[in-house]
Amino acid sequence: MSEITILAIDLAKGSFQVCGVRADGAVVFNKSVSRRRLYQLLSEQNRCIVVMEACATSHHWGRVAQSHGHEVRLIPAAYVKPFVKRQKNDRADAEAIAEAASRPSMRFVAVKSAEKQARAVAFRTHQCFVRQRTQLINALRGHLAEFGVIAPKGPASLKLLEQALADLKNDLPGPVREMGALYLRQIRELTEVVEQLADDLESASKTDEELRRLCTVPGIGPVTAGAIAAFAPELETFESGRNFAAWLGLVPRQRSTGGKARLGAVSKMGQCDIRKLLIVGAMSVIRWVVRKGGSTNRWLANLVARKPRMVAAVALANKMARMIWAMTTKGENYRMA
Repeated sequence: MSEITILAIDLAKGSFQVCGVRADGAVVFNKSVSRRRLYQLLSEQNRCIVVMEACATSHHWGRVAQSHGHEVRLIPAAYVKPFVKRQKNDRADAEAIAEAASRPSMRFVAVKSAEKQARAVAFRTHQCFVRQRTQLINALRGHLAEFGVIAPKGPASLKLLEQALADLKNDLPGPVREMGALYLRQIRELTEVVEQLADDLESASKTDEELRRLCTVPGIGPVTAGAIAAFAPELETFESGRNFAAWLGLVPRQRSTGGKARLGAVSKMGQCDIRKLLIVGAMSVIRWVVRKGGSTNRWLANLVARKPRMVAAVALANKMARMIWAMTTKGENYRMA
């Protein structure tokens, strides 16, 4: 196995397809191995380039390969697809991964450390419980609406729902009150968990220098700062703040041809969690500007006056992404323009 220069792995849960390729591109073997055998193969194989698609469990296997001295390259799945020949199967996928990795202009994803992935787990858990709470609130609103009890969206409407369930003067049946009490109990429990996780994120933003620096930007709070720390790669890998904003999908999608530039809506091709939180934070800043009747930032004031709010929010989110890159790479706090 010393002649192998690229080891391409098509990941799965229990059965993995491994393709070994020589320096001249010839396939030495393309076989299916078990999970235990893959650990053994990575330990026995001489140092080479280990390539995988950037998907579930890829960062774990990347760390395993790095621990045995291999160079790891993770390729976005969209960049591998053009190299699949004819039929879609594990053998063809493994060969396509090896072929894509041999391209000199191919872009790769950095392997995340276990600590960085732990941050991602904390953020995903917070978002998961928030969605579950929203689902329960909407379900309760929908059930009570069938009996004439109407409440607005959001957690703020819970008091109205509680009052309606406790009011014995309305004609709500007994089973509905019982089921409503179950919903309210589950919502309270989830609210306690969500608040605890939010407090943990806020505490981390006060003790961690990087998170504290990010929170100095208007529109960025502990949750957004935690998402950036969890999902964004080292910002020094980006040549400029514009490249970071493009990675987030905050730049226009191009459909240019014949020398004529055609720009459309934002591409949405990057990290969706950070992009969504930056836009939400930008919208909160714009609401504050509208409420105050202006801003000392002339660029922002003119933008809000000329453009619809969502367009202005995306533009401000783009600028926030560039500021984040500049602050992180230079180690400086936010300064009012």
